[in-house]
Parts: sequence; structure tokens; C-alpha cells
Amino acid sequence: MVSQELDYFRAIIQADMSPLVKVTELSEMRALSERLGQKIWLKREDQQPVYSFKLRGAYHKLQQLPVGSQVVTASAGNHAQGVALSAAHLGHQATIVMPVTTPEIKVNAVRNFGAQVVLHGHNFDEAKAHSYILTEQAQAVFVPPFDDKDVIIGQGTVARELMQQVNELDAVFIPVGGGGLLAGMAVYIKSLRPDIKVIGVEAQESACLKAALDAGEPVTLPQVGSFADGVAVKVIGTETFRLAQKFCDEVVTVSSDEICAAVQDIFVETRAIAEPSGALSVAGIKKWSAQSNRAGLTLAAVLSGANLNFDRLRYIAERTALGAKNEALFGVTIAEEKGSFKQFCHDLEGRAITEFNYRYAGEDNAQIFVGVGLRGGQVELDDVKGTLERKGYLLKDLSDNELAKLHIRYMVGGKPPVELQERLLRFEFPEYPGALARFLDTLGCNWNITLFHYRNHGAAEGNVLAAFDIAPSDYEKFDEHLSQLGYAYQDETNNPCFSQYLQAPFEEARKVG
Repeated sequence: MVSQELDYFRAIIQADMSPLVKVTELSEMRALSERLGQKIWLKREDQQPVYSFKLRGAYHKLQQLPVGSQVVTASAGNHAQGVALSAAHLGHQATIVMPVTTPEIKVNAVRNFGAQVVLHGHNFDEAKAHSYILTEQAQAVFVPPFDDKDVIIGQGTVARELMQQVNELDAVFIPVGGGGLLAGMAVYIKSLRPDIKVIGVEAQESACLKAALDAGEPVTLPQVGSFADGVAVKVIGTETFRLAQKFCDEVVTVSSDEICAAVQDIFVETRAIAEPSGALSVAGIKKWSAQSNRAGLTLAAVLSGANLNFDRLRYIAERTALGAKNEALFGVTIAEEKGSFKQFCHDLEGRAITEFNYRYAGEDNAQIFVGVGLRGGQVELDDVKGTLERKGYLLKDLSDNELAKLHIRYMVGGKPPVELQERLLRFEFPEYPGALARFLDTLGCNWNITLFHYRNHGAAEGNVLAAFDIAPSDYEKFDEHLSQLGYAYQDETNNPCFSQYLQAPFEEARKVG
């Protein structure tokens, strides 16, 4: 090992995290261990005073500064609280720049730790740019959230504690956003025990490490999802990538539904409620165990944080059954006649119907949206599909269809009575005053909006589904306006849910792209 990595290892060993940073517990996940045939340990970073591992990196960074230093950072989450508390403890003055979309509970938490909060910009990039300006104006020290040697060393102390708490380990699963936790833990683990596998876990919609490894260098993702907001990073850090490339053995990516199921697993075992990014590593263990077909191993996961807005629990609970394969969603065609619903229930052979959406449309056949409870996971799902197909039903499995899960299940109710040339888009809508007005000014004044459905799940972005009556000849002009709007979106015009439940039968409207 070269001297640079030895320097990290020695610094992590020597880092004094007392008295502010707590030595967190290592909890055994007995039920999950039995289910997967592994022995699984959970490192409880939710027990930190700020409910997140981010305190470690911030505290170690600020320890290196003279008392009374001015520090600045940009963050809408756990890093902000870590810097604020560390600064108050060490006698520094902290300024935290947060987007105006930041939930009030997070803003108040940072202020309660004694930091000055500056609300600026409608997204993290705008807040970060402003924080650089404030740093220069005040001749302050900027505290990066992950791509910094001292921050990485602080995060590495999680591995130091873990290795002291358990003697035998086959693999450690570490959540990845910007890579600070992975880099710090990996360099320590591999310096001490090269035989232990280090596995990074990313959200599928924010997989910046996987993209960097594939390209051989950090790359900027065009957009990231907002569900696991604690790891919603577009580009991994330069130094964190260098260390990850050297010491990370494997990367697992997990879906939002798999994350939700992991939140439930953690709650059942510990009664702790992890934030989505905090449950990443448990989701990774479950997926890796299933794909590797290996059992009898000792595995560790890091519960990295528990700063969850209470109103997000409803959304997580909705998605948990799908992630755990305890529920399936189907689009099914049934006969438009008396007794057809009763017959459909009988044809499910005693399985529980969890949801049934239907509205009379005056046709020979009816399109229904139905949820079916499962106890046997994927095996039972395949059995249900086979049963219904043998009985002559036309069906689509919508269990992995984001449009169905986010919007369609709440909207089934009829189609427009006239033919429209509709284009359907699913947006991530920023939660700040004026966002809707900007949307309407940019798009609604030029094309007729024929459908609009909004859902928020307690994050800085809400989910919006909107359809526009627009001729294909206007698509180029429409796309220019979308670019001006600047909101992340997904074109869903060709999604089968649209034509099945919401769209008038106009063929040209479906020929997008």
C-alpha cells in the first residue's frame, strides 16, 4: 500500500471523535439473517446526535481549524446539521446555505444548533454556487460534504468502530452518495483486512459511482432522483472516486421499492425508522444475497441516517409491499357485464385483493387496475399471472411501472370523450412558491393542458403528471420550452398505462420518438 493510503489509515486510527461523536451500537438483524441464511449486523449511525454519520466528517474537518474560525457549507440535509453542531461545539461560526425548497423541519434543526441559515436558490447547485461566493466574501473555510481528506478520515471512523465490534466479517455494505463514507471505510477496512469485501450500494436513480467506474473517471449524471435525497449526487468526488476505484470490490444498485422494503426490515428489527438513503445498505445486502446465491456469510450494513420527514412515511408504506413482493399490481381486461368482478375474485383462487379501480366506460370490456396480495414473493407472482392467463384474462404486470405506482392507481376513472393528440410527461416538481406559475407560464400558455395530477411525498420535489394536447409537428418547439423550464421529466406517452386507462384512442398521439 502506498504512503498516501497509509496516511489515511493512520489518521483514521488517531482521529479523536470524543466527546461529540458517539460510538454507535452494532445490532444483529436476527429475522433478516434467518430469512437470507446470513448473519447480518447493522451499524447504527442513526444514534448520532444529528441522527446521521455526517457528523463524523464535519467534526473531524472542523477540529483542524483554529477556534473562532468562520465556516461555510451548502447542504439541505445531514451534512448541514453535522457542520452546525460541530461548529457550535468547537467554537466556530457556521453559515449554512440551503435551497429555498428545503423543508422547514431541516431549516429549524440547523438553526437550533446555532448556525446562520441562508436560504438561496431553488436547488442544491444554486445554493452551492452561492456558498462559494459567501466563503470568498467572508474569507471563511468551505466545508465540503464528501470530497475532502479530513471529511473522509472522519467518515472512516465508522469502519474503525465496526472492526472493533465484530471479529469475523465477509463483506461490508456501504451506502454511496458522493462517496465520502465509502472512501473512508474502504481504505481502513482494506488496510487492516484485505480479505473483507467492500460493496458500495447506490440508488438506481442516482448511481454516480457505477457510472464513474464504467467510464473510468467521474461523470456527471444528467439528472438524479429525489426519493433517496441523502444520496442524490450527480457526480462522485474526485478523491472519493480514486479511493473507491482502488478499494471497492463491487457496486449494487437498488430501486426505490427495494429501499422502502429495507426501511421496513430495519423498523421490524430495531424500531428505528431509517431515511431512504439510510436503508440503502440493507437493501443492497438483500439484493446481493439473492443474486449471488451465497449463504452462511457474516455481513455488515451501515444505517447511515434517520432524518426522515414524518409525512414521507405514507409514501414509503405504500411502496414497501411492492418492494418486498408482498403485493402485485395488474392492468386487467374483464368483461363489461354483471358478475364479472365476482368471477374475477373467484378466479384469483382465494388470494386477497388489495386494490380495485374501475369505472364504467360503456364498452364491451372494462379495464381494471387491481392490486393482489402475495405471500410467496416472485414465485407466487408468477403463479398468479399464469392462473389469470389460463382463465383467459388479458393482463399487464404493472408492479415495476413507475407511472402506475405514482399516479395511475390514484387516477383510474375514465377517458376523455373526444379524440386528443396528447403527450404525457412525468415531472419532478420543485416545492417552492411560484413553481406552478412558472410551469404554466412556460408550457400552459402555449398548449392546452388536458390532464394534471400532483403528489408530494415529503421531499423537496413533488411528482406531477401532465398531458398536453399537442400535434406531433409542434414537438420540437415543445421540447425547447421544456428545456427552458428546467424541471426533470420523463416522457410517458408510450407507457401502456396511459392508453389503457386515460387516453382517448388517437393513434398519432402514441407515435412519439
